[in-house]
Amino acid sequence: MANWFVGVLAGVGAAFAGVGLVWHYRTDVPDVASQILAGFDASAAPGGVTISYPLDQTIFPPELAAPTFRWADAGSGADRWLVQIDFADGEELVRAVCERPTWAPRPDEWESIKERSREREARVTILGVGRGAGGAVLCSGGVSFKTSQYEVGAPLFYREVNLPFIEAVKDPSLIRWRYGPVSSAQPPPVVLEGLPVCGNCHSFSADGTTFGMDVDYANDKGSYALAAVQEDIVLAPDNIITWSDYRREDGQLTFGLLSQVSPDGRYVVSTVKDRSVFVPTPELAFSQLFFPIRGILAVYDRQTGEYWALPGADDPEYVQSNPSWSPDSQYIVFARSRAYHLKMDHGEVLLTAEECAEFLDGSQTFLFDLYRVPFNEGRGGIAEPLPGASHNGLSNYFAKYSPDGRWIVFCRARSFMLLQPDSELYIMPAEGGEARRLSCNTGRMNSWHSWSPNGKWLVFSSKQNSPYTQLFLTHINDDGESSPPVVLEHMTNPDRAANIPEFVNAGSTAIAQIRERFLDDFSYVRAGDAFIAARDDAEGAIPRYRQAIALNPENAVAHSNLGGLLVTQGKFGEGVPHLQEGLRLDPRNGSAHYNLGMFRFRQRDIDAAIVHLTKAVEYKPDLAAAHRILGALLCSRGRVTEGIRRLTEAVERDPADAAAHYCLGDAFASQGMIPPALVHLGRAVELMPGDAEAHQRLGQLLYAEGQVAEALVHLSRGVELRPTDVRMLCDLAAALATAEPPLRAAARAVDLADQACRLTDRQAAEPLAVLGLALAAAGRFEEAIWASEQALVLVEAAGQEPVAAKLRQRIERYRRGEADEPAPQP
Repeated sequence: MANWFVGVLAGVGAAFAGVGLVWHYRTDVPDVASQILAGFDASAAPGGVTISYPLDQTIFPPELAAPTFRWADAGSGADRWLVQIDFADGEELVRAVCERPTWAPRPDEWESIKERSREREARVTILGVGRGAGGAVLCSGGVSFKTSQYEVGAPLFYREVNLPFIEAVKDPSLIRWRYGPVSSAQPPPVVLEGLPVCGNCHSFSADGTTFGMDVDYANDKGSYALAAVQEDIVLAPDNIITWSDYRREDGQLTFGLLSQVSPDGRYVVSTVKDRSVFVPTPELAFSQLFFPIRGILAVYDRQTGEYWALPGADDPEYVQSNPSWSPDSQYIVFARSRAYHLKMDHGEVLLTAEECAEFLDGSQTFLFDLYRVPFNEGRGGIAEPLPGASHNGLSNYFAKYSPDGRWIVFCRARSFMLLQPDSELYIMPAEGGEARRLSCNTGRMNSWHSWSPNGKWLVFSSKQNSPYTQLFLTHINDDGESSPPVVLEHMTNPDRAANIPEFVNAGSTAIAQIRERFLDDFSYVRAGDAFIAARDDAEGAIPRYRQAIALNPENAVAHSNLGGLLVTQGKFGEGVPHLQEGLRLDPRNGSAHYNLGMFRFRQRDIDAAIVHLTKAVEYKPDLAAAHRILGALLCSRGRVTEGIRRLTEAVERDPADAAAHYCLGDAFASQGMIPPALVHLGRAVELMPGDAEAHQRLGQLLYAEGQVAEALVHLSRGVELRPTDVRMLCDLAAALATAEPPLRAAARAVDLADQACRLTDRQAAEPLAVLGLALAAAGRFEEAIWASEQALVLVEAAGQEPVAAKLRQRIERYRRGEADEPAPQP
């Protein structure tokens, strides 16, 4: 290869098999090329050019659209490059002169390059020159490539998602699906978009006649659409099943994850009775952590309409997921791990970030092994681990059989599943054995792969070049060896992540559009709920709820949710009637009672608010916020025992509700129940360390209990957070003035009390009284008497005789030079 490189650059010698090299220049570059090559000594080529695309030994499919060649040099100073491609036929060279380190062949030029490199190596050589250096060659480099005789032979169906993933969750209508061949010089046509509910994983039968996709239909996350592949696919209620129908009597929610249509199109297998980590994460590229921690495999028979668990993959002690069919439908390979029980568990199907803390902070891994179970016409069998993809201290998942059944390509990562930065593709014999890392792997995430129907090509997703996943191709030869990755740069937009690519054994125009005819009022309610859950986005949710009501004016949930949002926006005239209509349609609608109760609370109609919130917790007992607000209102009405019961329920249902802990601690304190009061106020401060009132209340209680040092910490923190809050200034000043040495700080107490007096223009009794207390502690008794007398005038004018009597006693002590009065009790 090195001799060939020298011979080509020097223009002498032979290229291949003794065929003489003939130099022909394109008419637009001969002069520049001649200048670059004049006097160039190929035997002393400077090197320094790194060709980033294509990589050496790349194999292109014959129908691929023209790519963009890219390179870089190590600071050589080159500002012009000669690109030259020479071929084994020894005929005309292809040359181009570029002003930037990229080159895209013309379509006709690329067709010629592919034809001349069909199963024969061609070499691209790049020389960099500096015009300021007299045209001298400053750097050089080259790679070889060829074009396969095998076409990909099938179009791709794939999804494009906006990032971060939380944005797609908020508004699924922005997700779109494309369908088209790799020969496309532009992104293939969008065949499905604008779906306002979630649509996810899809699969096709081996002959490309049956299509399946997760959809969110009729308020059921377990819904799955099955339709015949045709130019105009319509997803309607009559071709939608639900995995929730498997043992519905269990009352256990099912999402039906990672479903797969069998090669013959008769069966579908899916994970059911599932629970999954489904958490947004901050990094743009990897903005979602998703993997199941529980679930079994179930089968649906399209002929009989029956569901059943697959024996061998139905052990509730394990999570069994990510199924893949062998081409003859005789086996299913799936990912398995022992089911996981969380430290914190709220019981929902999709787990929150709080519940998944041990996975997010890196303290807990989760590893999958690949197992194979006989399908046996649905009777299953004994599941066995696949050697090479199990019990290796790593996570193995997403197995895909080659169409001839010889190979399995799967993903391997340190932990978890699917969207992992270190995920790489491995290949092994279908019955298990040595797993080999494919050389097509890029340096950053390799996943979501699919075989072409002829078994010659593998498509996969990677984030090698961008946070937005791109699609790549690799050629797989008969020995299971892969070629360097070919990026399908024309198939996606730079601001969308392309994932879940799947080859379809059909024509490139077999699917022109996929239309939904299943959306109903429940669909739009769920879409609105998604906006609220993702970012508390009323503006996005309101039109969804309105659409639900337009489709079904009797939808009580839509009325309730819409009314609640409108009331929150202050649109009472429009919102309250929706809340009332929601309750008319369903008097047991706990959410409607909650929303109407909150409206009454905002209107300061406390008794009416208590009535509705009482019904809210009766009909929707899992609504922790309703328990908290009801408890606080009951306490405000003197019904403290009832209030404590509700507040206790609130913290049990949501242990992270800081406001509930605060209210419960305050209620216990009002009843003289100090130990539990300290526990809950302490928890409130832990959960909301920036809340001044929580620090103040805890500080008051600690001081009253004689825990002065700790009390001063919290009272000081309250003042730091609210330096102009008169009550907090007074509390801290009083505590500092009356604490025992060495904690007493009379000078600072005087400053704090004086600040409180200035904030109230010296017209408030409490700051003046505390100033007197602080001045006396500092030994400034004449000033202490004056401040206390000013407070006394204000108290007497207000008719507060008990307080006035205490101030008179204090003034008498100051006249005697005594300053030993304890701080006010909370």
